[in-house]
Amino acid sequence: MKRIAVSCGLVLLVAASAWAQSSPAGQAKVTLNGKSISIAYGRPSLRGRDMLGRLEVGVTWRMGANDPTTLTTDANLSFGAVQVPAGTHTLTAKRLAEDKWQLLVTGTDKATALEIPLVKSELSESVEMLTIELKGQGSSGEFQMMWGTTALKAPFSVS
Repeated sequence: MKRIAVSCGLVLLVAASAWAQSSPAGQAKVTLNGKSISIAYGRPSLRGRDMLGRLEVGVTWRMGANDPTTLTTDANLSFGAVQVPAGTHTLTAKRLAEDKWQLLVTGTDKATALEIPLVKSELSESVEMLTIELKGQGSSGEFQMMWGTTALKAPFSVS
């Protein structure tokens, strides 16, 4: 009986430790033309690191922590010539060059990823926790991801 109690105590200690280490959940939301668009993601912290700066060229990053980052949209979205259909999609990002990034949108079929160019800019103050925002009004919106002193943006519209 004592051995069971010790084992249960160890399991609870490990679970509590893992839970304390997990990143908090984040959500970005916007309503454009009466249609809801949201992104659910985990919000890791920098803790003194330059995570986006350390990502090697050609490597795909899962954008967040814990569960996959997901885009759920009631509307079809247009990122320039790239069309994202209504539904739920997984988001990742890829560093193509030192200052060149793209957002990858993968549907439920997981067969192909839509490639959306991201515009990189430098922030005046460092953002400790990964932050994703959706902004806009009418039929025009903007995706923005910020972490450290890097911001990555892409304008879009709803149809």
